[in-house]
Amino acid sequence: MSGYNDELLFVPLGGLGEIGMNLSLYGYGCKGQMQWLMVDCGVAFAGPELAGIDITIPDVGFIEKLRSDLQGIVITHAHEDHIGALGEVWPRLRCKVYATSFAAALFEAKRLGEPRTPDVPLNIVAQGEARTIGSFNIEFVSMAHSIPESCALAIRTPLGTVIHSGDWKIDPAPGIGKLTDAKRLAAIGAEEVLALVSDSTNILREGLSPSEAEVAAALREIIAAAAGRAVVTIFASNVARIRAVAEAAMASGRTVVLVGRAMERAVAIARECGYLDGIPEFLSQNMFSQLPPEKLVVLATGSQGESRAAISRISEGTHPVVTLGRGDKVIFSSRTIPGNEKDVGRIINNFIRSGIDVVTDRTALVHASGHPRRDEVAELYAWTKPQIAIPAHGEDLHLAEHACFAKLQGVPNVIAARNGDVVLLAPGKPGIIGKAPHGRICKDGNSLVPAGDEALKTRQRLAFSGIVSIGLAITSKGELAGVPDVVTAGIPERMGTGAETAKIVDAALFQTFDQLPRPKRRDAATVSGAIEKAVREAIAAVWGKRPAVQVLVVEV
Repeated sequence: MSGYNDELLFVPLGGLGEIGMNLSLYGYGCKGQMQWLMVDCGVAFAGPELAGIDITIPDVGFIEKLRSDLQGIVITHAHEDHIGALGEVWPRLRCKVYATSFAAALFEAKRLGEPRTPDVPLNIVAQGEARTIGSFNIEFVSMAHSIPESCALAIRTPLGTVIHSGDWKIDPAPGIGKLTDAKRLAAIGAEEVLALVSDSTNILREGLSPSEAEVAAALREIIAAAAGRAVVTIFASNVARIRAVAEAAMASGRTVVLVGRAMERAVAIARECGYLDGIPEFLSQNMFSQLPPEKLVVLATGSQGESRAAISRISEGTHPVVTLGRGDKVIFSSRTIPGNEKDVGRIINNFIRSGIDVVTDRTALVHASGHPRRDEVAELYAWTKPQIAIPAHGEDLHLAEHACFAKLQGVPNVIAARNGDVVLLAPGKPGIIGKAPHGRICKDGNSLVPAGDEALKTRQRLAFSGIVSIGLAITSKGELAGVPDVVTAGIPERMGTGAETAKIVDAALFQTFDQLPRPKRRDAATVSGAIEKAVREAIAAVWGKRPAVQVLVVEV
């Protein structure tokens, strides 16, 4: 039973305004006694504006303050943008975590491979199962996606049922795993659905997504026709695609070699879960040179252009084992995530310069998205008939287009929420009623720092305009002791005028020091500030950019 003052809230902290970093909160109860449920806990790839940062995670400070009321974390599936931040976030929350067996196994394997990842106790749930977590009853509805055991969540509360779609598509032949459970979704819709929070990734695309069966057929044809080695790079977690490549290799009398730790890890888990039954054991990369090129298929990591991943190193000729040449074929059986285009393009260009044939989803049906196009989204609305639609999992363009689409489906209330919005779902008129603290945290080596941290801003400035470091000593009489030490980085040795940078720095340094009154020369802070400003302006006058300048003054 619902209390008189009880409310049902939705608060996204990530994933509504970007692709990735998915984390949503549902709150039920009255103020001061509200119970919370977290859905997903993912990472996002960092953009070029964050120099030296690979991934970002959601700032969970809002729910950390309420962690005694957090009933649990539910993971919809095992992709990194839904589970990748769990190791960083869980120690701050220490609540129960629920995930399917495949997601749990993949997380555990990652933990064992990364010693700093904490041992998070995971409660295993099955697709089709229901669990009561605090005030929330959650049914895990099977959905087809590009990873095994993806689930939509039917979240039942005394104030109504919310369907949180997770990532999904409609695929009549997904290769492995269960189909999207249309019958169950329609049955839940018949019970009455208060709100649908749904995937917007492919809302700009008309029609239906291609099936994994179509991709498998295309891969079989391309691999069979390869004159030399066939190298396929995919997301390591796409087990259906791994199976399709293996079956294509078998059909053409080839053997599969795995290259990349993430691929080895995913394959081991897939075998444990029975998703590769009937597929011969794959060989390690050490067997690469033992097989004739026409008898070999390589499965490699790095489809998103990661610089340290296998396919990048192979393209640069720096991989310790795998080398390719003319007659070999590289297949990018993946979609490039927005922001990664330049890195993926670099790898493709490396291969083409080496005379290696490259196949992408622009030239052949070698990839099918795991996300729904418009006709599939329309089906979900027809099944569930929600009173409220909240577009999720997308950039602003995707969310805005999905909001328009939901109105066309006849949804009475469409809420254009973004990260940090506090959305009232019930009772009364639904809408945004407040703002919760939110943001992103950067994984900087083994440290976590806010995206706005001064160190990251400084690093970006250095990437743009370089740095001049100056060390000098002054005596108690205000005279230079010895010759100042000057080091530059990221600055041309000569400017466009032909002037040498070192001479520009020296002239500004000595002229500034000489012009300072002797009493001020004896003050290290005054000397440092004056020289810093003078050197920066002297370089800017010739170069057009103001570098960072650091001056260390030692009194002797």
